[in-house]
Amino acid sequence: MTELTIKLPDELAQRARRAGLLSDGAIQELLEDAMRRQAGRQLLEVAERIHAAGIEPMSMEEIDAEVKAVRAERRAREAQVR
Repeated sequence: MTELTIKLPDELAQRARRAGLLSDGAIQELLEDAMRRQAGRQLLEVAERIHAAGIEPMSMEEIDAEVKAVRAERRAREAQVR
């Protein structure tokens, strides 16, 4: 478990404490939510670049085939390690 020390303005720290946002669980939830939002923004940025490049979207069948190929490759690598 990692322990963090943060510096906050006193007024913000007091409001956050009163709101129950400085507990370990609350901070963990805030960080996980922020990481989900960041991942979503990154996904949208990639989608925008793909659209701008004029790349046609893949069909569900193509996506399914790609996923199966990656999984098969992973299984083959794992089998070699054993």
